[in-house]
Amino acid sequence: MSAKELSEQLSAVARSMSSEEDVALTMDRALVMAGEMIEGCDEAAVAFIDKKHGLDTVAVTSDAAARGDALQAELGEGPCLDAAWREESVVAGDLSTDDRWPAWGPRVAEELGMQSMLCFQLFVTEDSLGAMDLYSRHRDAFTEDDRVDGRALAAQVAVALAATRRVGHLHTAITNRTVIGQAQGILMERFDIDPDRAFAVLRRVSSHSNQKLHQVARELVRSRQLPNRPSQEFSGT
Repeated sequence: MSAKELSEQLSAVARSMSSEEDVALTMDRALVMAGEMIEGCDEAAVAFIDKKHGLDTVAVTSDAAARGDALQAELGEGPCLDAAWREESVVAGDLSTDDRWPAWGPRVAEELGMQSMLCFQLFVTEDSLGAMDLYSRHRDAFTEDDRVDGRALAAQVAVALAATRRVGHLHTAITNRTVIGQAQGILMERFDIDPDRAFAVLRRVSSHSNQKLHQVARELVRSRQLPNRPSQEFSGT
């Protein structure tokens, strides 16, 4: 791909993903673009990895890609894990003989028919990171140009992903505040109390029930009753 073609493709990627406000949709779009931009790519996946829960594949183009990632998690080895934790990109020309992954590579080649792979690091935080995995059914499928193009695509995906994750967190925060406000309104009307007193009731129930404040509020809005506590108990608050 020429420099001009790459620039045009990356501009299209940025435009297509800039409108996505959901992480899953952003990842699905990224995998479509990977298949269009990287000639050797037959299947693709995006995986998140954190220290508590391990590897979690969040977007795939096929069951084979999902199984390839799952085997990495199961066996504790593979190019996705290397790209995520150790290197910005990892390429494997023949998975059946690559001695970096003696357990994973032969199984992927034999069971899934995947012969080579190219992986890119997407992001790294204190406790989590992400990687994009490109699978091919052919040996030595990925060229140096593919690595350059893929690295540029991964950079765009990483920016889009960071933005959508922030949007998601912001949306969640706004939603939680709205629900808490609705719950306060219910308590204020029912017990003729002011906003501060209503918030104190919610906070007290949150502490006693070991639930987060927004969970208590959501339950009150849904059922018109505080979780595990009859609402009349609070008529004297």
